[in-house]
Amino acid sequence: MLRLLATKQIELAFGQAQKEVDDLHQRTAEGIETARRKGKRIGTPKGSVLNVKKKAPAIKTIRKNSIRFGGTLNDTQCARAAGISRKTFYKYISEIENSLDY
Repeated sequence: MLRLLATKQIELAFGQAQKEVDDLHQRTAEGIETARRKGKRIGTPKGSVLNVKKKAPAIKTIRKNSIRFGGTLNDTQCARAAGISRKTFYKYISEIENSLDY
């Protein structure tokens, strides 16, 4: 009997939580639609680039220290020295290699 009551209360709580989530999604969609009708831009424009403070010093460190560009550090060491993740390191390497001024 007590277990059945607890189960019903849990189901009720989850039902209320799901209703809150659904209401939030609906209000968000309505707000976005209202903003669009008023001519507001939603999201970031295509092709926009986020400027990060670490990027320029990190690229300078990579160009100076990476084995790929005549330095002495392997990829992992160079990423650590630049203070960036390996994924970001490889993104910057790609940008350096695709630019004309390296």
